[in-house]
Amino acid sequence: MHKEATSGWREERAQPSLPESHRSIPIVSTAGFWRKLLAFSGPGYLVAVGYMDPGNWATDLAGGSRFGYLLLSVILLSNLMAILLQSLCARLGIVTGRDLAQACRDHYSRPVSLGLWIICELAICACDLAEVIGSAIALNLLFHIPLVIGVCLTALDVMIVLYLQNKGFRWLEALVIGLIVLIGGCFLVEVILSRPAIVDLTRGFIPSAEIVTHRDALFIAIGILGATVMPHNLYLHSSIVQTRKYEQTAAGKAEAIKFATIDSTVALMFALFINAAILIVAAATFHTRGQNDVAEIQDAYKLLSPMLGVPIASALFAFALLASGQNSTLTGTLAGQIVMEGFLNLRLRPWLRRLITRAIAIVPAVIVAALYGMSGTAKLLLLSQVILSLQLSFAVIPLVLFTSDRRKMGEFVAPVWLRTLAWMTTAIIVMLNAKFLFDWITTRA
Repeated sequence: MHKEATSGWREERAQPSLPESHRSIPIVSTAGFWRKLLAFSGPGYLVAVGYMDPGNWATDLAGGSRFGYLLLSVILLSNLMAILLQSLCARLGIVTGRDLAQACRDHYSRPVSLGLWIICELAICACDLAEVIGSAIALNLLFHIPLVIGVCLTALDVMIVLYLQNKGFRWLEALVIGLIVLIGGCFLVEVILSRPAIVDLTRGFIPSAEIVTHRDALFIAIGILGATVMPHNLYLHSSIVQTRKYEQTAAGKAEAIKFATIDSTVALMFALFINAAILIVAAATFHTRGQNDVAEIQDAYKLLSPMLGVPIASALFAFALLASGQNSTLTGTLAGQIVMEGFLNLRLRPWLRRLITRAIAIVPAVIVAALYGMSGTAKLLLLSQVILSLQLSFAVIPLVLFTSDRRKMGEFVAPVWLRTLAWMTTAIIVMLNAKFLFDWITTRA
């Protein structure tokens, strides 16, 4: 009891998260601002990948084609929530030396920790379902590779992660950033080609009551929320910020928090652009022409070039989708390893850990692809994002609790204004989920 009273933790911290990469990237204490910012930059982009995965594409396409620019405000709000929550993740990892999974294990009882782990694994499976099917659809559209084979090919990311981490964590970050630039470039061209109405687009960033009162709009809005603020990203970020070898002093941790927050904020602005661009392209291309039911990625691929009159439009869309899906599976593999290690305190060889965590996610995706094929994948993608949103509270509430606890965080406890915003964000997430569940139950009663 005395240990818990003084440290705030039920158990002492065990082996660090991702031990093969822990504190592997040196930070020169005498370097200037820009050089330090470059040294700290990277983890935020690995996190940002989860905010632009194929699950986002399904919800953004459905929202844009059905409701025009209406749900742009939801994308903006979700992104602001993500920036806030990811800054708390960085703070937790840097100050305590624990990722969120380890923090839950060291704070809660064993049964509660196991329950949280199971919920998190379900969220990762739902997320991977979207990522893997998205990549497989892209391979099918571009190269006519059957869906099930495409799903299996995406599992090879385990080998890529192992290879790049053996060369150094920076190589993995470089690949992810390169793919983000490719996705952003493709959608910049798509937005220019679609010629959106600037006034209507700008108005879409202003929240409207219709989002809450219209059940279908709320369903997609919650899907966008689930696709944007990812539960597994909270675990991932709190771990990978510890790849930097910052000084273990109060000044060193304060500096690390500052640069890690800048890194994730800038990276998530790229995610905001890409998510908004997908919805804008769908609204400008489909909604304005009366195509209000384009929710399937393959339908968008087939319609883009004919409607825009530009042959390359569909190919750019599919290449961006492939880059997005592969990027997401890379970071999803890391997140799965962090969650399993953190909650269960497993000690396995790196290749075996990744093989197990990948199998947990890939096997359901293969079954779904074999049973449903191309038809029905859009509904599955949308449903996976709603599942993520419903499970988000189980990751967000512990995160905010831990970073608001002075016994755990010491002088780095989140300030009052940050705690207030964090609890407001948590309340919005919980209330939206409660309304969705109430509507879902009453319509089936």
